[in-house]
Amino acid sequence: MFKDNSSKRLSVTDTLIGQGTVAEGKISCEAGLRVEGEYRGDISCKGDVIIGECGVARSNIEARDVTIAGKVYGDIQTTGRLTITSSGQLHGNVAAKALIILDGAVLNGSCRMNDKPSDSAKAGSQQPQSVQDRDNSQQSAKEQREGAKARQAG
Repeated sequence: MFKDNSSKRLSVTDTLIGQGTVAEGKISCEAGLRVEGEYRGDISCKGDVIIGECGVARSNIEARDVTIAGKVYGDIQTTGRLTITSSGQLHGNVAAKALIILDGAVLNGSCRMNDKPSDSAKAGSQQPQSVQDRDNSQQSAKEQREGAKARQAG
């Protein structure tokens, strides 16, 4: 007579980490996630992830769409769009199809835009050349040019 709809409801229920809550671990969810408190650990959601204005996430995040109004320390991979609001801060790398950064937002990291964010998710694991290495290679190239000029003159 009555149908059991509990499994259907679970797939559309968003998860909330409320203000004043500190959580740590690994979250994997079918729906969305909203962080208004503090979370430390990896986040993997098939839905959307929202980091509220009071929220702090020290996390690598994988989700469909991500909105940052608080602070995120970690890399983000989306299959859709990353939005950083005017109060939002991201200190990490991005792989996304679309990127929206509002006036006042902070993005400290590299960004890769393409149709295959999963390929560029490893962008954070590819270390950019350090300033010292770059300066050393520029100095070496300069020395090689000067040596060639000296040989031509001599």
